[in-house]
This record gives sequence, structure tokens and C-alpha cells, in this order.
Amino acid sequence: MTLDELLRRVRACKICQTDLQDGVRPVLQANSSARILVAGQAPGRKVHQSGVPFDDASGERLRQWMGMDRDVFYDPEKVAILPMGFCYPGTGKSGDLPPRTECAPEWRRHLLSRLPHIKLTLVIGMYAMKYHIEDNPYATITETVKAWRDFSPEML
Repeated sequence: MTLDELLRRVRACKICQTDLQDGVRPVLQANSSARILVAGQAPGRKVHQSGVPFDDASGERLRQWMGMDRDVFYDPEKVAILPMGFCYPGTGKSGDLPPRTECAPEWRRHLLSRLPHIKLTLVIGMYAMKYHIEDNPYATITETVKAWRDFSPEML
């Protein structure tokens, strides 16, 4: 299956439809030529409404930190954006709920295998960190970031 076919299937996914108060709307971008992977948590409410990844204040900050304008960031040939959960998980007692657990086992390995040119993976948040940094000896994101030199270049 090609990446385009896989992306169509992901965008049509309804695995967790009955569990999402705002319905399904998978939000991601990818192209097999992308060299940067942004691995986030899950779309927020604004992103769910727009259908554009990081189309909110956090996206503005992220693009500033990365030194990228919108045109580069939203060029799937340059940047793949694959959150751990593709749909907005809804609101909990203290903010957005965690990413749904169905997405990563169903889709992530298949998508990543079709992104052969990734040279940099930007891991955002605990769920993405646990997936992308296996055997991480540090308990928190802060500890992991402080110890970045402890990781091999292949992991970073």
C-alpha cells in the first residue's frame, strides 16, 4: 500500500467514533520525502475544527521555536506531522484528554515505515516521548530533556 492510500485510510478511520464526544476528524500530514517528523500528542479543539495541524497558539510557538514560517511547516514534502492520536480526544477535568490509545497501534508503524527520509524527529509531550524513546530511564519530560546527551545520535 502506498503512503497516499494509507493516508486516505487513516483520514477515513472511525475506530474510536463511539468514544469521541466531538466526532472523528483525523488530522495529520505526511509525504514520503519529508525529512522532519513532528510527533505530537493529539489535536486540540481548534485544530479539530480547522482540520489543520497545530493551527492554534501552540502551533505559532512551535513554528517560532523551529524557525519555520507557515509555508515551510505546512509543506508535507518537508515536514510530516503525526500526533499520537489523530482525533481530538475531548475535554477532561483539567484540559484536553490524553490521545486515544487506538491510533498508535493501528497506524503509527505503517505510517513511519513510509517516511524513509526522516532525519529529525521532534517529540512533543509524554505520550510521544514514551513511543519514540524506548527504554527511556527518565520519568519526566524535564529529566529527559536535561539528559539529552545520554541518548545516542540515532535516537535524537
